[in-house]
Amino acid sequence: MSSESGTTSGPELLIELDRTSGAAALHRQLADGLRDAIRTGRLAPQTRLPSSRVLAADLQVSRRLVVDAYSQLVAEGFLQSQQGSGTTVAAVDTTTGRSQPSHPDRRTFDIDFAPGVPDLASFPRHSWLRALRQGLASIESESFGYVSPKGLPDARAAVSEYLRRTRGVLADPERVVLCSGATQAIALLAHVLQHRVIAMEDPGFWLHRMVFRHHGIEPTPVPVDDDGLDVEALAGTAASTVLATPAHQSPTGVVLSPARRTALLEWARAGNLVIEDDYDAEYRYDRAPVGALHALAPDRVIYLGSVSKTLVPGLRLGWMVLPADLVGPVVSAKGLADTGSSVMDQLAFATLLRSGDYDRHLRLMRRRYLARRNSLLRALGRHLPEATVLGAAAGVHLTVSLPADCEIDDVVRRAASRRVRIDPLSWCYTEPGAAPPGLILGYANLTESQIDTGVRAIAAAVRCPS
Repeated sequence: MSSESGTTSGPELLIELDRTSGAAALHRQLADGLRDAIRTGRLAPQTRLPSSRVLAADLQVSRRLVVDAYSQLVAEGFLQSQQGSGTTVAAVDTTTGRSQPSHPDRRTFDIDFAPGVPDLASFPRHSWLRALRQGLASIESESFGYVSPKGLPDARAAVSEYLRRTRGVLADPERVVLCSGATQAIALLAHVLQHRVIAMEDPGFWLHRMVFRHHGIEPTPVPVDDDGLDVEALAGTAASTVLATPAHQSPTGVVLSPARRTALLEWARAGNLVIEDDYDAEYRYDRAPVGALHALAPDRVIYLGSVSKTLVPGLRLGWMVLPADLVGPVVSAKGLADTGSSVMDQLAFATLLRSGDYDRHLRLMRRRYLARRNSLLRALGRHLPEATVLGAAAGVHLTVSLPADCEIDDVVRRAASRRVRIDPLSWCYTEPGAAPPGLILGYANLTESQIDTGVRAIAAAVRCPS
């Protein structure tokens, strides 16, 4: 007999049972069928199986029969069962049928210091839904079609108003292009500017370096010191474009000094371009705000921003403010990439901006992140006093320098064995092997108690000899 799940309370699963006389026992058929499906790859690792109750109802067998089959396969290593998470398929070597450790993901860890992740639980769901409803009530039906890849005019205007008010960006809505986060912005610029030599801060955000490399561009590394990007070193390269984070250098957290800002603007006005990644400028604690470079040279600076740090990365919503001559090429590239970003998200975000709810959310998160940052600083001072902290005045991460004799890969591994995830600073360097020992610790998505427990584990990992 072949039965296909038809309930609405669990995932669908095709199982064949032979109820004719002389056939093997049903519980054995069920276990054999699931085992074969896993071995052949029909059930992939991490696939969630129906609950025993749901599958028993679908197959018209007793629940005990399903429980016994599941238990047998858990014991054999084909399935994984965890209280509250249900039963899932384990990673299995399909040639031998032997269970293999699955590739670790963030669910493997109890405490995750991943940088760049905001407090995901604080996403303003009710405000977002209200904004979406209001936006849908007022928009014409034509906007649900294939609109300009730039984005909805009203959404671009709302972003323009916000950037003028909060960052001093001279954002003409006609020069604003909405995109799927800053990562897509970098990819589109890599395509449009592929004829230019592009430089990056070193250290700099590893993902942006990988995006450039994916498009056949090897970014020229430019060193960073206590004053930020070394503009004199930049001028000594062949680069005509540089990706920089002047308001809060990623990852060190230093601010581009006034003298360096002036020098970088002079370099840009000499016919070069600056890509200004303003990735977390909304969060500052112990220093005055730093205005965007774009306000001083709007025809030589490409401004990037997104909601990934302020709302959630999952929205995939960002923006570029472009020099006039780049608008056309970037819009064409965006159109070919995906024909435009989600109209629904643009609607909701524009309404959220104009309602004041976005500003209220940011004020709330600043207070929350300040408390968490202070907890991290206290924990580091108490449990890891040998560490040097950088970039604490703003943002949602800290950079931690460790003693020169510290084997950072071992520290990361030992912390992981304690179910604590940390990122090595070396990922941000062009030559990871030459990087000084250090960590990047994101704190926005952790409670204060998690922060203290996590730092204790990191301190133990630093000092553990094996």
